[in-house]
Amino acid sequence: MPRIAPVSLRFVCCGLVAAAGGAFARVAAAPPVAGEDAAVAERVAVVVRADGGERALEGTVIIEAADGAMLLELDDQRLELLQGNEVHSRRTVDAPSTASTPREEGHRILAELPAGFDLLVTRHYVICFDTSRAYAQWSGALFEKLHDAFLNYWRKAGVEVEAPRRPLVVVIFSDRERYEAHAARDLGAAADRVVGYYNLMSNRVTTFDLTGSDQLARRPATSAARAGLEILASPEAAGLVSTLVHEASHQMAFNCQMHRRLAPVPVWISEGVATFFETPDPGGRGWKRIGGVNRPRLDTFLAGYRAGVLDEIVRGDEPFRASEGAIDAYARAWALTAFLAQTRKGALVEYINAIGAKPPLSPDGPEERLRDFVAAFGVEPHQLEQPLMKFLARWKE
Repeated sequence: MPRIAPVSLRFVCCGLVAAAGGAFARVAAAPPVAGEDAAVAERVAVVVRADGGERALEGTVIIEAADGAMLLELDDQRLELLQGNEVHSRRTVDAPSTASTPREEGHRILAELPAGFDLLVTRHYVICFDTSRAYAQWSGALFEKLHDAFLNYWRKAGVEVEAPRRPLVVVIFSDRERYEAHAARDLGAAADRVVGYYNLMSNRVTTFDLTGSDQLARRPATSAARAGLEILASPEAAGLVSTLVHEASHQMAFNCQMHRRLAPVPVWISEGVATFFETPDPGGRGWKRIGGVNRPRLDTFLAGYRAGVLDEIVRGDEPFRASEGAIDAYARAWALTAFLAQTRKGALVEYINAIGAKPPLSPDGPEERLRDFVAAFGVEPHQLEQPLMKFLARWKE
């Protein structure tokens, strides 16, 4: 396992990705200490003392600092970032003789949630819900469809992706009020502005039953088909389904080896991939298209375009965190990713594979990001603006 300098285990921003103005996890990073075998995954039991309390944790060490600080992945897929002075004791332990089943993992998560939650296990997902089973089934079918399409698209393109090794966890609340009360712990004041989000630290997508949203205001569905009809019959369907697919795309990207959690993944490519997949099919069964014209993103990009915007999103993540202008940053990420996927797919694949190979908490900065971009595409971002505008002009018509 790689070891890094103590300063590397310090958060700069919150550890989650959220749709429509949410934040992306970033960490400061220093060069790894040479001579360590990154392939060795040590499982440890630690006792942590902080804030006057004591906790016992067990999991796999993802990365460790010279002062004993570590990034630990627990059995429920959560990441814990422990400072060296918090670790009171530690010992190496053997992995369980048998891995927990998806249903066992789901019941472990249910114990953390409020009373009333139930469990749905699909082929690749563990869905914890306190709404109708019909809605959970509709959501599960949507996510399963995305799971297969996501892997198929990027495998055919040449990206080095694998099927997620663990079931993907989704938590669905029955209504917006209960969802916002839960989401406020992760999103703060932004909880009332998004209908779902992916949290890098917990590795979960959290959302609520959209058939009970203010925008749809319909009775709970009694079947999976009915749940889909309740959503798709609404003029707001496209945006709502887009958000679910967007967040599930983040979860897929961070679990299929495309991205690594807490690695220096530029927000433009993370959000670019998610917006590239979010185009819904309101006239069909909710979602089926990949890389189609994302009309809201296209209109936003063209309305807010100015010279130099691509350099800004490639060199840093600040545009995505701004209280004003974040929507423009998302549109620029979509436009750049869609353009590259259509006109320079080989270079885009090279870039995604290079970013995906970076370990958690590794070095990052504007100049390194620019070097990575130029190494893959052969030009600086601003040199792509003119061909990008010509490309988008064809989609505008």
